[in-house]
This record gives sequence, structure tokens and C-alpha cells, in this order.
Amino acid sequence: MSSHTRTDSRRSRVAKVSAVAVLAATALTGCSEEAKLGWMPTEPGTTDNADMILDLWVGSWIAALGVGLVTWGLMLWCMIAYRRRKYETGYPRQIAYHAPLEVFYTVVPIAMIVSLFFFTERTQSEITDRHDDPDVTVQVYGKQWSWDFNYLDEDVWENGSQAHLDGQEGAPERVPTLYLPVDSEVELVLNSRDVQHSFWVPAFLEKMDLYPGRTNYLSFTTGREGEFYGKCAELCGEYHSEMLFNVAVVSQAEYDAQMQALRDAGQTGQLGEEYNRDSSPGGVRQQEDPENN
Repeated sequence: MSSHTRTDSRRSRVAKVSAVAVLAATALTGCSEEAKLGWMPTEPGTTDNADMILDLWVGSWIAALGVGLVTWGLMLWCMIAYRRRKYETGYPRQIAYHAPLEVFYTVVPIAMIVSLFFFTERTQSEITDRHDDPDVTVQVYGKQWSWDFNYLDEDVWENGSQAHLDGQEGAPERVPTLYLPVDSEVELVLNSRDVQHSFWVPAFLEKMDLYPGRTNYLSFTTGREGEFYGKCAELCGEYHSEMLFNVAVVSQAEYDAQMQALRDAGQTGQLGEEYNRDSSPGGVRQQEDPENN
């Protein structure tokens, strides 16, 4: 076999592998609802925090693109302006110092870094500020491997069946749903019953870790109605991948109806720390599920 034939064969294999990789990447991105939105990670108007994060993200990309265009333009200009001409020999005239240029490439990067820090810090401060008087306060408990939701204003609760503790495989209908009214200020009080978890709703563009013995908070204002999936974003044990939940942003009337449905089901009061794992020596590994009491 000639070297030309072998080269063509290798090129053919590379082309086939590349085509398969592109198709696989396309198929995998189609598995995520957020990926179907295109180049934007979520739709504007999902929450006020998501909108601020989107503005920062888009602004950062515009700035980065501007820097790239200037850099590529200068590189292209140098290649054309200082290329070796025909019949030229030796090196071009060397310049040891150029004060204006040195000031430019010192001051401009510093200004860019300071600007990026300013906008990032401002956005971070705004999205981490807690509401003074939220419309809805929900206490969220993460547990291996599900979630408990205490609606503190309504004095009702909802919990998810913990994956595999009852010998059954996880199923979508057993995933708990957190209900929130539309256009409302929400504060989530985040706690863990056992190990470290992380509360993450991809469409909201923010997540918060849950630590045993420590309380964290997420404060935001809901926007458009819809159902969004959430998950634990911190490896927390064998069935971490099944630690899922949904967030349903609904009208006020539907929210009130859901709260009444929990009252009618007898799910009044709060699921407190009595269901936390006992971390003392010889303690019980996991308290009984409240639905089975």
C-alpha cells in the first residue's frame, strides 16, 4: 500500500470519528432542557437574580470579544506591516523602549480587571442580599437522598421519599415539588439533615451549599410561571444522582390551593431537627421517614 493510500485512509478514519463526535455532542446537549434554549443558559425573567447574572455573563462575553478583536487585529497588523519584504535581508530595526505602548499595555489590563471586579462584586452583593420581609419563606432540608420543604408562613410541609431506603427504585412521581407563587419575594432557609448537600436549580443560575449545623439562605424574586428541575450539586453518597426535586412557579391561586391540599392531607406543622441524623457516638443513622410515622 502506498503512503498516499495510507494517508487517505487515516484522513477517512479521522473524518468518521469527528462526525460521530459531533453527532454525539448534539444528542447529549439535547438531553438538557436548558440546552434547548440555545446559547443562553436560561430565559430572561425566570428570577431577578438570574437576570442580573445573565447581564454580567453577557457583558463579560462582550468585553472578552472586544479584547479578542483588538488582539487579533494588532496581531494581523504586525504580520502585515512588519513582514519581510522582497529582497530584504537581516532583522528589521529593533526598538528597545516604547513608553506610550508600555503604558498602554499596563494601564488597560488593570482597568479591565478593576472593571470586571467591580461589576462582579456588585452583582454578587445584590444576589446574596436577603429580603427584609419576604412574601414566602420555605425551609429546605437536604437529606440522603431527598428533600423536605417546610412552608413556614403556611405551617405545612412536604417531603420526598428517600431513594432506595424502602427497597424501591427512584421514580419521577416520587420526586418532591417545591411550590412558589409567581412575582413574589422568596427566601429559602437551607439546612442539611446529615451530610453536605447543594441546592441547585439550573434555570435559576445559582446554587447554595447545605452544611450540617449551619443555615444558609437564598433570596430571589420569582418571575415567569413554569416548572423547573433541581438537583443536589454536591456528591453526597451512593444515590446522589437520584436526589432530585422540582420547582413549580405558579399563580397565587394555585399556590394557595396547593397549601390547602397539604393541610387537608394532615401535613401541618413543621418537619424539624428531630429527623436529623444523630451524629453522636452510637447514634441512629437515619430517623424514620415522617410519612411512615
